[in-house]
Formats: sequence, structure tokens, C-alpha cells
Amino acid sequence: MSSLTIFAGPRALQRLRSEGLNADQFKVMLGASGGPKWFVLFGLDRYIYGEFFANRKRELITLGSSAGAWRMCCLATANPVAAIERLAKCYSEERYSEQPSTDEITDKARQMLMETLGPDGVKEIVENEVFRTHIVADRARGIGSSRVKQLRLLQLLSSAVLNVASRKTLSLFFERNIFSNMGQLSPFRSANDLRTVHVAMNEENLMDAMMASGSIPFVLNGVRDIHSAKRGLYWDGGITDYHFDFPFHAGDDLVLYPHFSSAVIPGWFDKRVPWRRVNPKNFENVVLVVPSKEFVAELPYGKIPDRTDFETLDHSSRVAYWSTVLEKSKRLADDFAALAERGTGIDKIQTFTGQR
Repeated sequence: MSSLTIFAGPRALQRLRSEGLNADQFKVMLGASGGPKWFVLFGLDRYIYGEFFANRKRELITLGSSAGAWRMCCLATANPVAAIERLAKCYSEERYSEQPSTDEITDKARQMLMETLGPDGVKEIVENEVFRTHIVADRARGIGSSRVKQLRLLQLLSSAVLNVASRKTLSLFFERNIFSNMGQLSPFRSANDLRTVHVAMNEENLMDAMMASGSIPFVLNGVRDIHSAKRGLYWDGGITDYHFDFPFHAGDDLVLYPHFSSAVIPGWFDKRVPWRRVNPKNFENVVLVVPSKEFVAELPYGKIPDRTDFETLDHSSRVAYWSTVLEKSKRLADDFAALAERGTGIDKIQTFTGQR
């Protein structure tokens, strides 16, 4: 039984069936929001960072929001395997007070990212010319940047309600900011599905961009007035780009998307809009790699980790559960390696249809 299920857009599927799968086929890699859900991908990340893309010379463009952005930043450090291991350890073993405030959660998150990147990680990411990092964070517009909590809550609720009618209404309330170290060469500069601004990534704003990208409203504090960006309050990039739904501009190359679920949901509010699906045309050259249902069923509690575990499990139970998932996730790496190195499972790849 394979631990993986792989979906591919029609163009990607044609290439995989004729060529097999190899690292040189990919130009873009994506990292979705999802908090601790990414633990199920930890083993796969280690293999991709340490072996699949080892010694890569050709440019790989990464795009991430929230925890996905943190994972993509690890890839762009000098020792990406060590960085992703530190992120997994710090995140999975974090201890909070019984009823933590947003200040406590925010402070611990920043400490976690600082420890993950180490003393030189920020500089390494900004200056990396092979792994080209793009981080999504959302600047609140209008009353959403107010210092009055009730006004921020009103804006968030209003955006959720109008999003039911149209995803485009998010631009009334939020401005997608893409922090990039590619400048004018970034392939995402043409994104126009939502109001979008591009910000030059530098050593002064990278950590704030990472923090903002994972700042779930009213769970963490937003980040205010990020260096080199417009003044205002910045929130979780998953608000606009939970799992992404816009052209990835890979040309004839492929997009690698290690994801924790076969469900691909455009924005954060779309979790409760079941008819909202991604545009299949945007995924024609995407290879979506997800844990199989059979693999997930064998995990403790029969599910992958999520943020509700903070509420339903005590610290020791949660750490034990998450540690087990991190260990078992190595099976995904083994099966992906078999696919890349021996072609095992190529015939099992399914066509991506924008399913949820």
C-alpha cells in the first residue's frame, strides 16, 4: 500500500507518463497554509530538500503562505534539512500556558522562527539565487488596520460574508502582498485575480513577512508597518491564498505541490463555501502529492494533526501524537523516492479535476 496519492493536471500527467518523474521537470514549488497539518509532510520535505533537489543549480521558484511559507523559507537556507527539522521540533513541542494570550502565542512563534532560521538564515534566504522565495501576507484595508479590536472583527466578518457571493470581494478588505527576492523578474507580478502588491524582500522585512504570513487573526497579533511595504496591519496569507488558485507561470515546466489533502481550497473563508473550487486551468501543469486515505487512517486518531489538537489534547498527549506523525511521515519520502528513482506508481497517478 502506497502512502501517497498523486494527482496531476493533464499537461503534467502527459509528461510524467512519457518521461517519469525527475527534479529537473519542476520550476515552481508551492507550500499551503494549514498550521500543524504540514507535519504529515515532514518526511517528504526532508527528502525533497535533502535529496530530490540536492545540488540544484537551476532556479526553483517557491510560493508559500503561513506554515507553507515557513517551509519554503527553510528550503532557501544553507542547510535546508537541518532548518526543517528545527521547525518541526520547535513547532511540535511548543508548550503554552493554560489559556495563552495572543501576545504569548505571537512571541513564541517569533522565537520559533528565529531558532529555525538560526543566526544566518535570513541573509541566506534573501541572497539565495537558486531557491527563489515568495511569501504571501495580507494587508488589511480600511478599518481592518484599526487598533480597535471590534472594528477589525467587523471587517473580518464582513469579508467572510461577501466572499460567499464572490471571491473577488476579498480585495475590498485585503491586499495580497507578495514578498519576493526576485524583484521585477518574479513570475507572479502579473497576478491580478485579487488586489496584489509586490514587495522587495530584504533582511529588514523577511522575519516580519514570515510572521505576518502565519498570523491568524485573533490567534496571533498581526504585524504592523512592515519595512519596505505599505503602512498597515498584515495578517495570515491564507486569507487570500489558503491553497492557492492563480496561474503559477511555470511555462512548459511543472509545479510541485506537496499538500496534506486532496482538497484544494482557494482562500481561508472558502473552507465553508463547499462549491468554491480552484480553476482547473491553473493546475494543468501541477503535480499534487498528498498522503493517501489509507495512510491517514493508520495515524493516531485516524487523522492528520490540526489546530484543534491544542484544545482537545493535553501537552504530553499532543506531543506524543505529533511526534508519531512526524516519524510515520518518512513513509511518504520512501514512496516518493521510489516514484522518482524507479518509476514505481507512475501508472497510479490520477488526473487532477479541482476536487474537494
